[in-house]
Amino acid sequence: MTDAAATPGSQSSLRRANERRVVDVLRRDGTRTQAELARTTGLSAASVSNIVRGLRAAGTVSVRDTSSNGRRARAVTLLRPPGTVVAVDFTADSVRVAVGDSEGNMLAREEIDYDVGSDADRAVRRAAWLAETTLQRARIDLGTVSSVVASVPGPIDPGTGAVGHISCVPRWAGFHPARALTERLGLEVLAENDANLSVLAEQHRGAGTGAEHVIHLVIGDGVGAGIMMSGRLFRGAGGTAGEIGHIALDPRGQVCRCGNRGCLETFVGANYLLDMLPQNTDVARGPGPARVGDLVGAATEGDPGSRRIIAEAGTALGQGIAIMANLFNPDRVIVGGDLAEAGELLLDPMRRAMELGSLGSALERLSLVRGELGRDAALYGALRMASQHSN
Repeated sequence: MTDAAATPGSQSSLRRANERRVVDVLRRDGTRTQAELARTTGLSAASVSNIVRGLRAAGTVSVRDTSSNGRRARAVTLLRPPGTVVAVDFTADSVRVAVGDSEGNMLAREEIDYDVGSDADRAVRRAAWLAETTLQRARIDLGTVSSVVASVPGPIDPGTGAVGHISCVPRWAGFHPARALTERLGLEVLAENDANLSVLAEQHRGAGTGAEHVIHLVIGDGVGAGIMMSGRLFRGAGGTAGEIGHIALDPRGQVCRCGNRGCLETFVGANYLLDMLPQNTDVARGPGPARVGDLVGAATEGDPGSRRIIAEAGTALGQGIAIMANLFNPDRVIVGGDLAEAGELLLDPMRRAMELGSLGSALERLSLVRGELGRDAALYGALRMASQHSN
């Protein structure tokens, strides 16, 4: 019996069908040599060797040297269900791709600097190229990918899949990233807000482990919040739940990009914070444009101006979270993003502002902590969601 005769169809579907035959034998019979797999499935030895190589690269099987009838052989053992998932993370200035196994464990990761906000179509093309490149470098066949999830720095309408009009990538407004990536990769793609994916990851394997009601702040150019209530993501009717950056704190404050005045974002967004740096400080006079990490570093080293800026940002964040605490009564609030690296310099004024603005009962069971997954939180969340979608 030839391989093609057993499962006719396209090359991609043929590979998947043959892979399933090998996995089914391993699941039923346990460890088998490659020669035994070839005899049992009716596939050629070369086909079995290629399939096992791909499954091994994906972390699906383990292979060890053994002997059979006095001859050298390769014993194959199934470690986990087959299938590969892909995560794509669009940030304002980079594209990141991770490949994971069927359980969402990261197997490979690549990143490139890219001005994502300037052109959505070009960013998608770069992301598709990077995804294919990452798979090739990991020696994983595109045909084994069962699910792809893309993280986007803006709200996604759950009904249409379109990016909202207020985000840190304004030129993406109305764009459908999942549809565009699906056309490029030839695979079904889901798109999700970065803060939603971050809270999913932190609740599963990071600072939110063990908590059921979690809010995760993502602080960058803007401020977003992923909300998980009773272990489920809360997106709202139009996908804008968690846009905490547009809570109005000062009706006479700076005009925000949303058109309102004094939004939380105008107190803690990266550009607003860096604009407050005195021009005669070492941070402002550095060799390149100042970044939030530079501000945090100076504050950690004791610079009074940087400490004051971070403390005021913490107070504003605490005022915003106080409102969220009264509304959602979470048991964990996680702070992520570059500003979170300031640690207690940020969290301590947050707690004080929350105590002044929240009900005592809302704070009784609430813990405020830094995120544990850092800048890869959304990437891990996308792998997690992709693995859930594929199973």
